[in-house]
Amino acid sequence: MAELKIIPVPTRILTEEDDIAEAIAYYAGAEVTGDDLVCCAESVVAITQDRYVFPEELEISGMAEFCCRFIPDYGSLASPHGMQALMDVEGKWRVTAALFAGFLAKLVGKNGMFYKWGGKEAAMIDDVTGTMPPFDKAIVYGPAEPDRVAQEITERVGAFGAMVADVNDLKRSRVVGVSAGIDGVLAAQLLLDNPFGNASQKTPICIIKNYRQYQEGQRA
Repeated sequence: MAELKIIPVPTRILTEEDDIAEAIAYYAGAEVTGDDLVCCAESVVAITQDRYVFPEELEISGMAEFCCRFIPDYGSLASPHGMQALMDVEGKWRVTAALFAGFLAKLVGKNGMFYKWGGKEAAMIDDVTGTMPPFDKAIVYGPAEPDRVAQEITERVGAFGAMVADVNDLKRSRVVGVSAGIDGVLAAQLLLDNPFGNASQKTPICIIKNYRQYQEGQRA
């Protein structure tokens, strides 16, 4: 079996002026073959879709200030502006009800239900400092239509597949979107050491070389 290798790809700062598939083709296209999986950080995909807001653009409600107190300090919703950003897109009553219901669920041993009931963005929002400069001063939402984005990347660069992933330094790797035929759960396990450099490293893209053979071998 060909060697499985993960290659981080440096880029300039990508903005809403960029098309993510074209950017990947420009910076990584020469490295990609039909056996490879191209992975992209979900926050960067969202930024290219203009899906972010600066804290000073938000009008913080008393409800957001109250609800954020029940989120662990390390969470993106633990600040009033993070919570307000969620309420603005998912609805303040839905978020508040989900927080209360999630607390009750935790009492009977069911954790994480707030993020399930609070809307798609509850688990997707990155608060300030959550991504690369200058967007470390912004709250970044999750990307729109991530499966479609992954498919577009695959077709543009001629890869075996593509994945949009949410990965951090706490050994957390979550599939956000994948192209057709890709086992996202299997691929996400390969990203647990967070090969992305979303901050000053400017490597929001990585290529998993020879992933096709690896996936086929795991399924055999």
